[in-house]
Amino acid sequence: MKATIIYHSESGTTRAVAENIAKGMIEEGLEVKCFSIDDVDADWANGSCCLIMGTPVYSADVSGKMKMFLEKMPGLNVAGKLGGAFATANYAYGGGELALQTILTHMMVRGMLVYSGGGAAGKPIIHLGPVVCKQAADCLEDVQTDWGRRMARKAKEIFR
Repeated sequence: MKATIIYHSESGTTRAVAENIAKGMIEEGLEVKCFSIDDVDADWANGSCCLIMGTPVYSADVSGKMKMFLEKMPGLNVAGKLGGAFATANYAYGGGELALQTILTHMMVRGMLVYSGGGAAGKPIIHLGPVVCKQAADCLEDVQTDWGRRMARKAKEIFR
């Protein structure tokens, strides 16, 4: 079972979070590849049951590059896949949840099944997806890998 994580990262923080999420998914037995938004392998992504997207937060929303990607999703057939989103921000209250909503809305419009675990997955409660502040990225690695495990478990439950 395969999963794809697509991210936009300028400073490396969003890439690092993508890799931590992938670790959790791999621990649950999924084959996972992370791709920069500029280097997506559409064949791999189309063969994946789970697609996760990550963005830095710019002006309380996704980056401009991520917005353009979401509007076109070039070469991707995502309907029916499990989807999730994560964001990285410079500030705890910088609009990370709004960025997540943008990604999740685009996923739903394209027929994806979105998931985060919410309160049903226990603590830490992650309602829409993880938002990681740049200053705390290293110390929250366990939250990132835990969310990856949650996403992998849900993918296995749905697509066995």
